[in-house]
Amino acid sequence: MLSSYTQKYFVGIDLGTGSTKAVAVDINGSVICTAQHHYPTLHPQAGYSEQDAELIWQAFVQCLNDITAQTGAEPTAISFSSAMHSIMPVDADGNALSNAILWSDARSGDIAQALRESADGEELYRNTGTAIYAMSPLCKLIWLRHNEKPLFNRASKFISIKEYVWFKLFGVFEVDHSIASATGLFDILQLNWHDRSLNLAGIDKDKLSTPVRTQHMLYLSVANRLLPGIGTSTAFVIGASDGCCANYGGNAIKPGRAALTIGTSGAVRVGSNKPAYNYKAMTFNYLLKENTFICGGAVNNGGAALDWVLKSFLKLEINKENYQTLFDTIGSINAGSEGLIFLPYLYAERAPVWDAKSSGAFLNINFKHQQQHFLRAALEGICFALYDVLNAVEESADPVAEIVVSGGFISSPVWVQILADITGKRLVLLKGGDSSAMGAIYLAMKELGINVQRIMDREEAGQIIVEPDAANHQTYSLIFPVYKKLYGDLKVSMHQMHDLNL
Repeated sequence: MLSSYTQKYFVGIDLGTGSTKAVAVDINGSVICTAQHHYPTLHPQAGYSEQDAELIWQAFVQCLNDITAQTGAEPTAISFSSAMHSIMPVDADGNALSNAILWSDARSGDIAQALRESADGEELYRNTGTAIYAMSPLCKLIWLRHNEKPLFNRASKFISIKEYVWFKLFGVFEVDHSIASATGLFDILQLNWHDRSLNLAGIDKDKLSTPVRTQHMLYLSVANRLLPGIGTSTAFVIGASDGCCANYGGNAIKPGRAALTIGTSGAVRVGSNKPAYNYKAMTFNYLLKENTFICGGAVNNGGAALDWVLKSFLKLEINKENYQTLFDTIGSINAGSEGLIFLPYLYAERAPVWDAKSSGAFLNINFKHQQQHFLRAALEGICFALYDVLNAVEESADPVAEIVVSGGFISSPVWVQILADITGKRLVLLKGGDSSAMGAIYLAMKELGINVQRIMDREEAGQIIVEPDAANHQTYSLIFPVYKKLYGDLKVSMHQMHDLNL
């Protein structure tokens, strides 16, 4: 444990779906200490995903107090990363009137589908940069207006989990351009609330926070008794969304480099100085900062799909030992799993199909397939899904030469090599602190005049590089067209089975 740390240090706070994490680094970007506190996701009904925002605030307070207890000193700056797409009604004093509705909440799925198919669909997408899906706060607000009218009418504001924490600190309703750009309510080119979206939601801009730059900075006017280690000289930077921060933290905002993350879900993102539109695949265009867009797509089925294979299909406990044993066994299976293909849409799918009624499937099962074939096919299917998104992004953005990868999956050399072989791209394994928290820190450092590129270049020198195997990539190139066609072939049957509600 450190005490009375005497140098400048910076804290990145990542307000996530399952926990809040804090990373403290010195002026050279080296991690000093970390903290993390978890909270539950609530599912009051099928398809609902909610969180108690007060628990997120408490986790934030605990994380900061853990950091200052370890350092014995006040940080120079604190900057925020946050999960996107949350929305909740609050009163004029910032008190939550209900739980926050999360990105994974599906209750507005029918509203999203109707809006996507309407005459407004493409115009909304191009102006707001947000895919029209149940995750979008625009669709959630329409749902609340139709289904929770008294609650909708009582709300003084509709805000995200980050805005809730920011209000608790400073007593002002402000939202950074990055979080705003993921609401479906914000014009990403004009940098203000989008009138047509507001009309559809049934609100005016006074019901939303004031948009500010991601480098926007405030200081506490008086010390907060809940944060005894933080004084009035610490700068608070509002920061950006977790996906945008992850690209910045992984130095993946320059042309030719993408960022790919696999956690419970997964995402592929590239940096661009302008939006990269693809309405068919509805790739997103979120703001990191002025003239810097993070463009890409997210999938629902990352580690969650693998956990299903282990727990529900193979009847194994989810633990480190079982992961390692099974990863060891699939190393002997050739690329392509001897013809077994897995469509990983177990939790429906976002990009590039945007189908809440989609489902998973194994294709071409025969007598020679054993447990290890199904596991390898599952890993390949998850990677095929992300490769599908990468192709959609490359259709309207710069070609990608290498991918910065992060998430728990990078601890498996087999999984990482499968991803390299399927994409045919060089992979750069991200080391060090949490990439989203680091991206938030870089925003603060740059605003305070620190040379962030110097830190990025130093981190770059020690990264692990994984090259694709040419023969395996050729095999996967033959399989991928079959994988890509599989959803279209099965879509009608998927929807029929979904509607049977068995």
